[in-house]
Formats: sequence, C-alpha cells, structure tokens
Amino acid sequence: MISIIKVRPEEITYLQIISRSTFYETFVDSNSEEDMNHYLENDLSLSQLEDELKNPLSEFYFAKDSEIIVGYLKITFHNGHELPQNEKGLEIERIYVSKTHLGTNVGKLLFEKSNLRAKENNCNYIWLGVWEHNPRAIRFYEKNGFVKFGTKNFQLGSDLQTDFLMKLDLN
Repeated sequence: MISIIKVRPEEITYLQIISRSTFYETFVDSNSEEDMNHYLENDLSLSQLEDELKNPLSEFYFAKDSEIIVGYLKITFHNGHELPQNEKGLEIERIYVSKTHLGTNVGKLLFEKSNLRAKENNCNYIWLGVWEHNPRAIRFYEKNGFVKFGTKNFQLGSDLQTDFLMKLDLN
C-alpha cells in the first residue's frame, strides 16, 4: 500500500537521499558524470533542500511503500513566471519515483496529490517543466491532460538543456 506523506523538517536527510537517488537513476544514462555530480552536490545539497523546505509556498511529499520511501513530490504555489500573472497556479517542480516502483502508480498518486492541493488552494492551473529528452515523463503528463505551451532553459552543470513547459487547466 502506497501512502503519500508530507515531509517534516526533521526528515531532510531522507529527502536528500530520495532526491539524489531518483535524479541519478533517471538521468545518469543521458548526462555526463561531471554534470550529474555538480547538480547533485549543489542543487540537491542539504542546505539547498532545507531552504526549499522552509519556503512557505512550497510543499514536499514522500511516497512510501510501507515505511520505505519510493518517490517524492515538490510543489510550489505562485503565479508562474511563464504564465499569466493574474491567475493562481501550482508548479510541480519535482516528481520522481524510484526505478523499483516505476509502473506501479506511485507517480499517479503523487500527481493526484498535487491536483488535490491545487484544488484546495483554488488554483486555476498546474504547470511544470520536463526535459525534452524524457519521453516517459512527457507521455505521463500528456496522458494526465497536460499540453505543451513553451520551453525554458535548464542548466545541468555545464550543459544548457531545454525543458518543455506543460500546463493543465483546472477550470
């Protein structure tokens, strides 16, 4: 049974472990070791994750299979800088699932949590950025009603990459 649990500040070490392991599993085959290490050490450091966890507009959730953390979600409430400023939106900043649990609906449960939080906060839409070379994730979002509306740059170490911007209207 998979449960979705809000991350508490004292669980920061577990958040870092699942963040690093799932990012590495997802992208190691498509990126250089140097770029991966740079991202893991800088963008997923304990201090960076602590800052993100303290942000009152952001929320983190673990997906647990019994007591084992098998994925996580980070959402942020704001007027997306790529979207109309007069609408309230929720950004899915990160949604990752361990390889051991891909295809077991963990991603769907995390997505449903983001959808619930968006509706509870009267958001007009959910949006996200997904790497153009991540077809599995793109298919997942399209299957759940997201449409592409633009692109933005994403810096992974020394590699400037392109993310597709995708949006799901909730009205």
